[in-house]
Amino acid sequence: MGLRVLIAEDDERLRAMLSRGLRYAGFEVCEARDGLAALEQAQQLAPDLVVLDIGMPAMDGLAVCRALRAASAVPILMLTARGEVADRVSGLRGGADDYVVKPFVFQELVARLEALARRSGLRLGERLSFSDLVLEVETGAVRRSGVVVELKPRERELLELLLRHPGQVLSAALLWERIWGEDRGGSSNALNVAVSGLRRKLGQPELVETVRGVGSGGVGYRLREPGA
Repeated sequence: MGLRVLIAEDDERLRAMLSRGLRYAGFEVCEARDGLAALEQAQQLAPDLVVLDIGMPAMDGLAVCRALRAASAVPILMLTARGEVADRVSGLRGGADDYVVKPFVFQELVARLEALARRSGLRLGERLSFSDLVLEVETGAVRRSGVVVELKPRERELLELLLRHPGQVLSAALLWERIWGEDRGGSSNALNVAVSGLRRKLGQPELVETVRGVGSGGVGYRLREPGA
């Protein structure tokens, strides 16, 4: 599993967006809709990272931040409103490690969380992604739109090769050599079976494209964004 992130945000739409996006990025996510629930979740689930909105009911984010910091060293990323310098200063003085100003670019939030994790000595592990697909290299876990995808070993190796070369056409000959090596005892149809299985398990819209006329009249495969 990826690092566990607690999202404390009372705006339901924003919380859902953050939850969905962080799951796509390979994090494990738990949620809280107010400050008191955030403290309860933190005590029960021991998250690796916390995303904490300042303006929450029951107990505001600044109070939650101080309470969390008094109990642990968990990295805290504050969400603040544009122009509220006093809130950002109060958050940092209250124990927050970083902040992101609303509205924000989601990729920046992920990058800041990853930076906090590295500074805190948390192990991220290598993560490959394309569209809504994520592969955690160390564990072999695959998710699409946050849903776990169970792959066979050869299918996972094929996916990893394609993810390491997004958009690039990899010939069937190259894929066979990289995955099966010198093993010529297996079925010559093994690559077709692996591609077919990978496509079926990844579901729709389809991400793996067959490209014909590669090399000497052969075929190749690549990852392609849906609709591209």
